[in-house]
Amino acid sequence: MYDKPQLLDLFRERALKFGDFTLASGRKGTYYLDGKQITLHSTGLRLVAQGLLDLLEGVDFQAIGGMSIGADPIIGAVLAVAAERGRDLCGFLVRKEAKGHGTGKFVEGPVQPGTKVVIIDDVVTTGGSSLLAIDRIQEFGCQVVQVVAIVDRMEGGAANFAARQLPFCSLLQITDFGIAAPTI
Repeated sequence: MYDKPQLLDLFRERALKFGDFTLASGRKGTYYLDGKQITLHSTGLRLVAQGLLDLLEGVDFQAIGGMSIGADPIIGAVLAVAAERGRDLCGFLVRKEAKGHGTGKFVEGPVQPGTKVVIIDDVVTTGGSSLLAIDRIQEFGCQVVQVVAIVDRMEGGAANFAARQLPFCSLLQITDFGIAAPTI
């Protein structure tokens, strides 16, 4: 079982910043959640991996992946914790641009067409990065069965996934930090 209060504390201490920011979605924000401050920290990454596997209990999937670079440490940690729990999983990385040499693929890892997969992201605003990863892994031939995030900013991502009939859940929501959910 993961420790949600400890993860929240780590986010508050290391990753939650206030000011004027431009988000990956292009939207402006008065706060920023720098997920890399958590996923590139030993305790934070362990908590995230434990929490995600707990959250995904009961979901039928064989692989987990997402957009490289943000998803890379999360995928590795989930695979390591899954192995500790006796769960056999594969990981995959989705490139923003096809590799310019070798196989020239968008998708890297030991997944095969037909594999049931989970898409992971650190922070979801509108879901744009995850939707790109979803498009690429579906083009590859895999079946997306779940989308998960560490934090949902509650700014339309869940609705965008629902519009594509993709279930979505997150370990934390912006309201867990005492920040009101925006009106969309």
